[in-house]
Amino acid sequence: MNARANTRVSILRGSSTNVQGDEVDGTAAVHTGIPASLIEQTRRTYLPAEGAHRVIRSVSCRLTHGTDVLKGDRIRDEMTNVVYIVEELNDNPGSPAHLPDIVIVLSRTT
Repeated sequence: MNARANTRVSILRGSSTNVQGDEVDGTAAVHTGIPASLIEQTRRTYLPAEGAHRVIRSVSCRLTHGTDVLKGDRIRDEMTNVVYIVEELNDNPGSPAHLPDIVIVLSRTT
């Protein structure tokens, strides 16, 4: 990993059915203990139509090249137990001499 890991994460994948028959996100981890760099950034923006300022939060994650993660997977921060959904990922192949980290855009789930 090129970025400095500040936590460890689990990758959650799949879904299950609850008692009412609704499809819900599965809680089974396909990988655990993966070193990761999670960074939350905030920025303020002005919305003229509303006449108000808003705070926009974005979360990015970096994982070691080759980590098995897919768009739609969920990532759980093992230190805080916060769960994020993978919105976008950029897995550039790079060169054989330098394999870049996977850069992921996350959204926090509730």
